Amino acid sequence: MTKQVLPVYGISNLNESKPSPEDFMTDHFAHYLDEHKNLRFPHKHSFYQLVYFSKGSGSHSIDFIEFPVEAGQLYFMIPGQVHSWNFADQPDGFIVNFSEQYLNGFITNARYLDQFIFFSGIAQEQVITIPENAKQEIETTLEAIVREGLSNAKFKDDFARTALVQLFILVSRIPATASDRQQNQYNQVLLRNFQKLIEQHYKEKKLTKDYAAMLYITPNHLNALCKDVTGRPAGELIRDRVLLEAKRLLVNARLTIAQIATELEFMDNSYFSKYFKKYAGVTPEIFRHQHVKKNS
Repeated sequence: MTKQVLPVYGISNLNESKPSPEDFMTDHFAHYLDEHKNLRFPHKHSFYQLVYFSKGSGSHSIDFIEFPVEAGQLYFMIPGQVHSWNFADQPDGFIVNFSEQYLNGFITNARYLDQFIFFSGIAQEQVITIPENAKQEIETTLEAIVREGLSNAKFKDDFARTALVQLFILVSRIPATASDRQQNQYNQVLLRNFQKLIEQHYKEKKLTKDYAAMLYITPNHLNALCKDVTGRPAGELIRDRVLLEAKRLLVNARLTIAQIATELEFMDNSYFSKYFKKYAGVTPEIFRHQHVKKNS
């Protein structure tokens, strides 16, 4: 398949002159943005990223969903998501880029990040406005992460990792992201397993019954679970992942619609175009044109 145009950045691409290892990078956001001006255009990361805005205005998008930039806002991103910024004035705050390996070398639980809803990969759950009574503690923790990340002090990475985990816990305790939004533990585990299966099989399996079979439950049970926890049927969650990948591929100007249809394992170009228009509201060609025009 034709080489992808949409840039995919690794920490090593952004961190050539810094003393930190290739799987961790942190900075004050204004300085980071000044050094990496090209990052305002759509791009992907091969790492996890979190950004906290202490000031600024404009917008940023995660997987084609746009959010206003506001002071006190914290957003999280996982590898592979399409992201861009459009600032109305000079922003500042903190940015932390880290790989999965950076934490896995410190925490024995390889699925540790799964328990935090803001690492779900669902854009609406990844942007959090920090309440006034929590800002000082969040900003102090971020300042410690940046300070250690930019230093050469002994055990600096252990300090940064510890502070990073502390930050995740602090954010998870904010009421809007805490257990009052969650159902019983069994349903949460089952839903998360369903989401992981979608991520692994969305290209070749597009029906609810396929995932229900892999989870050893009935399609009706899976559908009821999804409606109860997310308010949306299981089939819609599957379609959303297919459409998201289609949109990610469509911003690659060198890929033809036929190539994208093949990549997503549709029977032919025509069926893919009808599917995309039915659920996205526009044809693949129109979506591509709108996106290119917006970012030109």
